[in-house]
Amino acid sequence: MRSGARVRRAQRWGCLVALVIGVAACGEAPSGPSLAPLAPDAVILAFGDSLTAGNGASPSRSYPAQLDALVPQQVVADGVPGETTTRGLRRFAASLDRHGPDLVLLCLGGNDFLRRHDPAATEANLDRMIAMARERGVAVVLLGVPELSLLLGGGAELYPRLAAKHGLPLDNEVFADVLSERDLRADRIHPNAEGYARVAMAVRDLLARAGAI
Repeated sequence: MRSGARVRRAQRWGCLVALVIGVAACGEAPSGPSLAPLAPDAVILAFGDSLTAGNGASPSRSYPAQLDALVPQQVVADGVPGETTTRGLRRFAASLDRHGPDLVLLCLGGNDFLRRHDPAATEANLDRMIAMARERGVAVVLLGVPELSLLLGGGAELYPRLAAKHGLPLDNEVFADVLSERDLRADRIHPNAEGYARVAMAVRDLLARAGAI
């Protein structure tokens, strides 16, 4: 009987240890989609509209410029103020060819929302850009922007759908959060230099969580 009790006790301890190890392993796993590590000489392309160009601050204080100082890789900005996803899609392939990035930070859609474009068309345009990058072996990170109510809530719902569909890292909060704080924005739709600094830090942290840097 004693031998049987010892066996049962050992079995219980074995199960407990396995459970603890399993929980610990789960706790160490990175959350969200992962990215391949970027080499120090890799190129990150920030593609988008005025939020990428840095309207509301000088180009040297845009979020791509400030991100460039936070990561080992080169960050190249290709933002066109006023650009819609339709226009962005037309020039996206040329931008990929010109800059040869290893990773794209895709931040478009705000002008579609302001001009009340068909949300399905906006989503389809972004979907095609993601596919174009992936076809070239370029990783993509999505940055969501709010819809017409720029000071309330997070980014539009289409961004999480696209991120889930393609398995992409996504920050759907930082622009909405920055634009909700008066001290961080130049106007209702653009951050100021400090606001762009917050965006750059959030993107740096997202890349780190995903394993890219």
